[in-house]
Amino acid sequence: MQRRELLRNGTLGVIGAVGTVGASLTAGAASAADLDAKGSARPTFDRTVDVLVIGSGFAGAAAALAAAEAGAEVEIVEKMAFAGGNSALSGGMMAVPGSSVQKKQGIEDSPEKLVEDMQRIGMGLGDPELVRALCNEAADTFEWTRRHGVVWNENLTGKGGHSAKRCMVTKEGTGQGILKPFYAELAQKGVRVRTKAFVSRILRDESDDATAGAVTGVELREGYVFGKPDSGKLVRVGVRRGVVLAYGGFAADKAYRRRLDPKLSDDLKTTNQPGATSELWREASRIGARIIQADWIQCLPTCSPKEEGMGLATHFADIAGALYGCWVSTLTGARFASEFADRKVLTDAIIGVMGKGGQALAVADANGVAEMEKVRPGLLKKVVEAGVVTEHASPEALAKAYGMDPAAFEAGIRDYNALVRAGKDTAFGRPLEKAAKELALDRGPWYASVMSPKLHHCMGGVTVNAATEVLDVMTDRPIPGLYAAGECAGGIHGAVRIGACAVMDCLVNGRKAGAAAAARKA
Repeated sequence: MQRRELLRNGTLGVIGAVGTVGASLTAGAASAADLDAKGSARPTFDRTVDVLVIGSGFAGAAAALAAAEAGAEVEIVEKMAFAGGNSALSGGMMAVPGSSVQKKQGIEDSPEKLVEDMQRIGMGLGDPELVRALCNEAADTFEWTRRHGVVWNENLTGKGGHSAKRCMVTKEGTGQGILKPFYAELAQKGVRVRTKAFVSRILRDESDDATAGAVTGVELREGYVFGKPDSGKLVRVGVRRGVVLAYGGFAADKAYRRRLDPKLSDDLKTTNQPGATSELWREASRIGARIIQADWIQCLPTCSPKEEGMGLATHFADIAGALYGCWVSTLTGARFASEFADRKVLTDAIIGVMGKGGQALAVADANGVAEMEKVRPGLLKKVVEAGVVTEHASPEALAKAYGMDPAAFEAGIRDYNALVRAGKDTAFGRPLEKAAKELALDRGPWYASVMSPKLHHCMGGVTVNAATEVLDVMTDRPIPGLYAAGECAGGIHGAVRIGACAVMDCLVNGRKAGAAAAARKA
């Protein structure tokens, strides 16, 4: 059967024809001027742009900037009242293998090494072609961000799963360090950003010619109020070249995530902003985009239960605790995992401690927080004042504050220090930083944070090729005019995403998607 017949008969479970979805115009009622050569109704739009970007985070902003650079008329639509999505809450850390910063500092690394890391941690579920393309283009995209005003702190750091120091944080220490310069330049280039604009339909052509199945626009609600599905005015926006999907994940959508993984109960918190919901995941599926690996949903293990969303304590646990300190169970006063393991391993380990009635603590001393401050200046003051990291004069005081046996905790610290000084973690196999070997846990004051995993990143998404084109579920061929980047695209990170690779993914593939959409013939 031809796609047109499938759509009409409902075989795909979709009603994706531009001439029928949300339109009052039908072939039977159209005037001769509104019909194409085959007698089908032409779509009618309230306005038309070259490229429409759905979503306003890192991927959407990068796509819009790349498309505008290429001379396209671009519009961003965002359903929430503010632009930025989860990226506005991000810690702003990007993995860049083989970067100019690494070379300047004499650090040996390469895209191939990060490919190996991502495939190993992702349990081989990442598409090798997509992973290679991402890693190969990271260094060039990093330089592109610099040209567009992003300033990076060049104190390189590692994250669990990385085999080299290749991660950089923005000078601001947050994702705003990327969003602010990008949006300033988008404004200069005349790119319109419409917030409170909820896309309810993606429109596809059902003609039988060479553009069969092409995406021609969207139907959206302008003036939309989050949580009120019928709010706003219905508007139809056409595209001359393409639509870029950059709508992110669904970790805040309790019903949708529970359908995919019944273990994800409603009481689990998320690092995501409230708008990380499933509407466009469902819509992409409805129009025939193939979605893969959506039931792989990652937790961020290092969050504080005292903070909403991602918070700041996670950065203390990831840097001061995991690189220069240790993680301990309050049940034993001793370490319970390799602090540099991947997020799934650490989430399971922390949940194991919690399941037995204990707390998992990230512990560091004055040496460790001094190293952390090089990467994230000013963080210590913020987390201590917020009460999510506590300060103590001695190991004994720290132990008592968290209900641990002081003797057991001090014995655990001695064991850790012995491993550090020996230069090898024979207990859990954690790679040891050079600075960690030189700076054992022995200088007060002492610091600790409680860790409680939160739902963080949706690993799956629409299937794309290396050119960021979205693939059709029936044909495995690209859907003409439809591109995707960022968390809504699947097949890249596999079962587990390594920290700092999401920002890399969003920026590299967002840039690529925007350029590809702009280059498509109108």
